[in-house]
Amino acid sequence: MTKKIATMITAFRDGFQSVYGARVFTKDFLPAVEAAVAAGINHFEAGGGARFQSLFFYCNENAFDMMDAFRRAAPQADLQTLSRGNNVVGLESQSSDIVRLHAVLFKKHGMTTIRNFDALNDVDNLIYSGRCIHEAGLRHEVAVSMMALPPGCEGAHDPDFYEKCLREILDAHIPYGSVCFKDASGTSTPAVIYETIRRARRMLPEGTRIVFHTHDTAGTGIICYKAAIDAGADQIDLSMAPASGGTCQPDVISMWHTLRGSGFDLDIDIEKMLEAEEVFKECMREYFLPPEAKEVEPMIPFSPMPGGALTANTQMLRDNHIMDKYPAIIRAMREVVSKGGFGTSVTPVSQFYFQQAFNNVMFGPWEKIADGYGKMVLGYFGRTPCPPDPDVVKICAEQMGREPTTRKVLEINDADPSKGVAAAKKLLSDSGISDFSDENIFIAATCGQKGIDFLLGKAEIGVRLAEKQSDAPPTGDGAYTVTLNGTQYAVELKGDTAMVNGRRYDVKVADGVQAAPAPASDSVQESADSTVIKAQMPGRILKLAVAAGDIVKERDVLLIIEAMKMEVEIKAPVGGIVSSVSVKAGEQVRAGQDLASIN
Repeated sequence: MTKKIATMITAFRDGFQSVYGARVFTKDFLPAVEAAVAAGINHFEAGGGARFQSLFFYCNENAFDMMDAFRRAAPQADLQTLSRGNNVVGLESQSSDIVRLHAVLFKKHGMTTIRNFDALNDVDNLIYSGRCIHEAGLRHEVAVSMMALPPGCEGAHDPDFYEKCLREILDAHIPYGSVCFKDASGTSTPAVIYETIRRARRMLPEGTRIVFHTHDTAGTGIICYKAAIDAGADQIDLSMAPASGGTCQPDVISMWHTLRGSGFDLDIDIEKMLEAEEVFKECMREYFLPPEAKEVEPMIPFSPMPGGALTANTQMLRDNHIMDKYPAIIRAMREVVSKGGFGTSVTPVSQFYFQQAFNNVMFGPWEKIADGYGKMVLGYFGRTPCPPDPDVVKICAEQMGREPTTRKVLEINDADPSKGVAAAKKLLSDSGISDFSDENIFIAATCGQKGIDFLLGKAEIGVRLAEKQSDAPPTGDGAYTVTLNGTQYAVELKGDTAMVNGRRYDVKVADGVQAAPAPASDSVQESADSTVIKAQMPGRILKLAVAAGDIVKERDVLLIIEAMKMEVEIKAPVGGIVSSVSVKAGEQVRAGQDLASIN
């Protein structure tokens, strides 16, 4: 008798994150959702994870509006989102009131299931968040986070470790409707997957739905899914072209073909799925598809970078014109993972790994500790599976001025006056926003200044479109490749707008050469011995903390640069009077660019 294997289509959440860095406008993909519904699909990943923040950060859209629109497009479907334990859908861990508000709001906006994981597999981070999901009337899918350790490493991430994690979940009496084994980096081996799910099937009550999730980044997605099914998994996650394969989940059609004659079946109408994929391809036709998103990356088992983080990070490297650093950063991840305590490489920990590898490449090994990585190593996000390297712990403590801790994460966060509903209301009020709706409070708490910028109408578009080819002559409107200082830019001119590498700018071109305007900076009289502060890395000016004429002390914060999802404080190297500020909030700066000077 053929066993039916359930599937959740991830194309419109994890697929978007894995291929397009989660930067997709809602109106563009809804026809594909409707086509998938018409093909008989009734379970979709519809939001959460990176598809919450990215809508505010890059699309100038409200993620709650997107969820409402998704529900209208799939009125009867099980709509599932992804939550990161106490982080919910932010990169920072949250206080208890925000964790509960997350569940209430996602229920309000049409979601039915939340998959809930902790990257450190610290069960304490799943207890309260799981209870909130259940009490809000949602189905809680509790997850065990998986990956393979780089060769030569041991101590976690084997069947014994995952059995221990599942036992801790069961002993904690966390309410759940299903159990997922989630391998975001796609590095777990088929043998480990088979043995892990075989043991889970023995441990769990009869009838419990077991789900397995992986990516095809290392080229093993199909065989890993077959191993999970053979071991007793009831459901697997699959995607749709063009957001399938490579960094994504395997394609639903490819998996259907793999299972032919095997005694297992996906129970889909394959002809209708073919039609739905054609609709989806047409929906995404104008979007830039990064080549690395569709590739198998042999380095991934050595430097486990999740598919959902890989393209998000390469998009940011492209934004900052440093894509050439990508191979070195990926290589540097191996050491960062091995010395960080073996937290699973899935958001937010994968971002901590990438940020620290980025810093190690840009500034020198361990010269600059990324905030998230340092807090993780010091215990502020919970227990890592293994103790971190003691030398790295010492470096993190010294640079951050923090001591290692074993306190519970919610205990730390609930005592932090900068977190929670009250802090979010203050941030809204201080920004001139008087609408204290639950949605606005949650946006402020999880998205910070970028969420405030969205609510104030100051958000920028960061969606990357495909470069259009044109036979137009190199004058007036048309598409061109412009090379500046050895770097190529795709530029499309049309009237008073220019599209540069997929980003739109207003332009004005006049005949003749006019006198260059004065530099866009506030300044006072500079002396010959002024200290000039330069950008150490490319990024976007998030906030200015001083103006020309201000008196500052050594190590006072001058401005904040955002790069690679890090907010980097630029501090005064000396005390004195700020003689000039050469940048503005929102401006993109390059490495080595003058930021300010102090007399």
